[in-house]
Amino acid sequence: MAGEPQADCLFCKIVAGEIPATIVRETDTTLAFRDINPQAPTHVLVIPRVHYPDAASLAAGDPGAAADVLREAGKVASQEQVNESGYRIIFNSGPGAGQTVFHAHAHVLGGQDLRRLVA
Repeated sequence: MAGEPQADCLFCKIVAGEIPATIVRETDTTLAFRDINPQAPTHVLVIPRVHYPDAASLAAGDPGAAADVLREAGKVASQEQVNESGYRIIFNSGPGAGQTVFHAHAHVLGGQDLRRLVA
């Protein structure tokens, strides 16, 4: 069921503390941690603690959690000191877009000139 932890979900396991991650921020509704395969000097994932398979289902099922993810993405950018130089917030939805973990998540990328990095 959407919103409930999924036993086979990598990010649900990170939220539960079953799999380690380098956490940079956390709130009651979100968790932010470093990507294990960074595409930029700053590459942090911001996830809702509730399970939804993608950004659209998160926004439809729990708009407050979707807003929390975006708010925290901005706070991550500030904490990582990329907010003034520029950063991207990317949601990949579906395998054709490069989504490999089907738990909604935002990529916060920064720390370099991103104009040549294809999103």
